[in-house]
Amino acid sequence: MTERSELPLASVRVLEMCQIMAGPICGLMLADMGADVIKIEKFPGGDDSRGYARPGQPALAPGFMMLNRGKRSVAVDIRQPAGREVIRRIAASCDIVTENYRRGKMEALGLGYEHLRQINPQLIYCSISGYGPNGPLSDKGGFDLVLQAFSGLVSITGSIDGELAKPGSSIADINAGILAALGCVTAYVKRLRTGVGSKVETSLLQASLQQMYWFAASYFSSGEVAAPMGTAHPLIAPYQVFRCKDGAIALGGANQANWLRIVEVLGQPEWLQDERFRDARSRVANRRALQELVNAALSRQTATYWVEKFDLAGVPVGPVHDVKEAMEHEQSQAISMVVDVDHADGGTTRSLGLPIHFDGVAPYARSAAPYVGQHSHEVLSECGFADSEIASLRDAKVISES
Repeated sequence: MTERSELPLASVRVLEMCQIMAGPICGLMLADMGADVIKIEKFPGGDDSRGYARPGQPALAPGFMMLNRGKRSVAVDIRQPAGREVIRRIAASCDIVTENYRRGKMEALGLGYEHLRQINPQLIYCSISGYGPNGPLSDKGGFDLVLQAFSGLVSITGSIDGELAKPGSSIADINAGILAALGCVTAYVKRLRTGVGSKVETSLLQASLQQMYWFAASYFSSGEVAAPMGTAHPLIAPYQVFRCKDGAIALGGANQANWLRIVEVLGQPEWLQDERFRDARSRVANRRALQELVNAALSRQTATYWVEKFDLAGVPVGPVHDVKEAMEHEQSQAISMVVDVDHADGGTTRSLGLPIHFDGVAPYARSAAPYVGQHSHEVLSECGFADSEIASLRDAKVISES
């Protein structure tokens, strides 16, 4: 495994003042790429996602472990002036600060960008909010489901008959974390060139609206407002999930050549003479009729049979996996998306890896997600606090050590 010192961000120190998902995903990606991520947590409970466990799951919640591996935890009560001073002293030695408090909260605490850049002029300060830094709703907090609905994502997700559904994944949170990490790295490149720090801002709303490229393009060009289409594509048909004898497959007739191959594999030459399916526009206009015919043809054989046939014909196709099948598939493991990481209680646990390769290698932080305050003494010592100071802060309940 690649040593941390050899990774792209090995010299970067990050102060993470975030919890639950969007901010921690940003920190996870930076940690996987080699950054030293110091996670500030309240105590005794720490990050709220530490409690996101089902009955029977380990005390250290699996979701928390997934998003916080490779980080060091410092437990600080930032409500106290002494706690805020601890944050300032740590920030003085950091390259990046990330936070996902409501707008104005960090400024009220004296920990906003303008405050911390006085201490560290080269600091990159990344804020992740709900609705963005400006506008009439900028003071509102952000929640994944609410922002998916606000952005229009929920309105285009669901059955073709109009039953709405939330996308299964936390798209707003995850994409906001990725955008924040991209912004941090971009600002770091700028700092290497100019020596100047930056304030980076993104939000769950921006991260959700970004997912609307095709639908926004259609609206801007024609005024068309999209509706739920199940798994279908708004501009291509057949391009969706279809039912087989024993399961389902995703089939992509993305162009005329693929359409001709689909017709051949399914043994339905008469479709080529049907005016409803003459060209791409016609197939989109008659999608539901086409869907029924394709489902009927596929129902004769199993999903495995059709995947093999379409693969041989060069048609984009794939099985519809459940979570177990996706995680256990040899391809997922071959690209290092399923990795073993240390568990805080000893041994290892499986996790998702970094979806980026560098020189053919996918790095990831192997060290375990921390317990609350596990690294308080260690980090404060590195930042110039004497042992007596740390003891005094602990006794005054400004910090906590696990």
